[in-house]
Amino acid sequence: MRKRAAVLCGAAVVLAGSLTAAPAEAGTPRAPETFHAAKPAWKKCGTDDFPTLQCASVRVPLDHTDPAGRKITLALSRVPHTAKKYQGPLLVNPGGPGGSGLALAGFVASALPKRVAAEYDVIGFDPRGVGASEPALDCAPGHFDPVRPDPVPTSPEVERANLARVQSFAAACGRKYANLLPYIDTNSTVRDIDVIRRALGAKKINYFGYSYGTYLGAVYAKLFPERVRRLVLDSVVDPTGIWYDANLEQDYAFNDRHRAFMAWVAEHDAAYGLGTDPEKVEAAWYAMRAALKKDPAGGKVGAAELEDTFIPGGYYNGYWPYLAEAFSAYAKNEDTGPLVRAYENFAAGDAAADNGFSVYSAVECRDAVWPRDWRQWRKDNWEVYERAPFMAWNNAWYNAACAFWPVEPLRPERVRNGKLPPALLFQATDDAATPYQGGVTVHRLLANSSLVVESGGGNHGITLSGNACLDRHLAAYLTDGTVPRGGSGVADAVCAALPDPKPLTSKAAPSSARGSTLHGLLGFRG
Repeated sequence: MRKRAAVLCGAAVVLAGSLTAAPAEAGTPRAPETFHAAKPAWKKCGTDDFPTLQCASVRVPLDHTDPAGRKITLALSRVPHTAKKYQGPLLVNPGGPGGSGLALAGFVASALPKRVAAEYDVIGFDPRGVGASEPALDCAPGHFDPVRPDPVPTSPEVERANLARVQSFAAACGRKYANLLPYIDTNSTVRDIDVIRRALGAKKINYFGYSYGTYLGAVYAKLFPERVRRLVLDSVVDPTGIWYDANLEQDYAFNDRHRAFMAWVAEHDAAYGLGTDPEKVEAAWYAMRAALKKDPAGGKVGAAELEDTFIPGGYYNGYWPYLAEAFSAYAKNEDTGPLVRAYENFAAGDAAADNGFSVYSAVECRDAVWPRDWRQWRKDNWEVYERAPFMAWNNAWYNAACAFWPVEPLRPERVRNGKLPPALLFQATDDAATPYQGGVTVHRLLANSSLVVESGGGNHGITLSGNACLDRHLAAYLTDGTVPRGGSGVADAVCAALPDPKPLTSKAAPSSARGSTLHGLLGFRG
């Protein structure tokens, strides 16, 4: 889901068949080494949270097949190494696509053990089109402003209203960014990473990606295996489902995770007073949804906005106590205040969210083929909805601009081993955004990889969030390349998940500071 990530470094409808022509080889350079970016000029840009952060920028070709052509600017951040032993740059990416990585560099450098972080230049970057990079995309400012039509198209009128929104968004992107959209894709971003590597003067990079950042890292490793030194992938995208099938699979996983949240609310009936039967609690949630469809809370939170508010709970259970408070206040007393505040904290868009969604759409719609016949979307998503109603149609409309996208799609890169050094993968068994099978699949595709599983964990982005077992494996790998080998089953190592949070009225903290910071920086949906 779209998230508001801190941006630290400053300046440093179209119908199917009406498509912008794109070069057949867009994103596939003939000779990428022919372009050499200038060495970044780092300047202090620290904050209270990350005082040692530095910022710079690098110029890259818009079209990597034309190194002498138009250039665009990527914003970079860095926490420089301080130890005598230097292990090179560690590039970090929070996912999305569309997530800003500038603040993530500061977070990773502060969350790793000091002795480990001191041996790396931790490098963040805003991918092309994102945040402080120039130009930055914003196809339709206010696209998610409330109150939107009900996502569930229970009538032809509701379906037409939702279709009009996504067609208008796709058309706006085509009008504003016709010359950019053919080059906003995973493959082009991978080539950008290699330009950054050369600009940093590094023969090889270390890479640490979350969520969609795992796909970005896996594609880099496939195209440039000899330039990978260490590769960490946390919450792993299944590269065999890019991107239409992956989104359908998410719907089932998010429905399961939402039901886990309902069971947690029932478990804490003393705090929330909604009953001890998870099915009855879930029925109360859907009753709330039906009521808000007719009468949006505060004139802001209708059915669509309610789903937007609760979807982040599928990414991170640290949000559960806050969401449960809002749910309880409305369901028991029709008190809309906590619900409106939860919407404003977890779901309401801003300029960064509009930018992130624009890049998300541009990358996913360009990366792979999507159905162009809306009847296929309707059939597939009603089938999903019958079994997993929580997010099915919300997610469908989130991605539906790809049915009308004004640029022809590419073919996804196939992830494979490519004679890599050992890679380290982390995956929670109950992750909703990148379901467990993705970690297993990439583990098999990358023959030298090791897979660390968080058993019973449902959060998305699991390292550097308070689980000491996971973090020991991460630290050992970044220290000297050590990976676990030969565990039981498919996993090389298994770590128990952290306990679920307690209600806000208990003495226990609702979430770790590190966990909440990380999950504010990750670029969701994938």
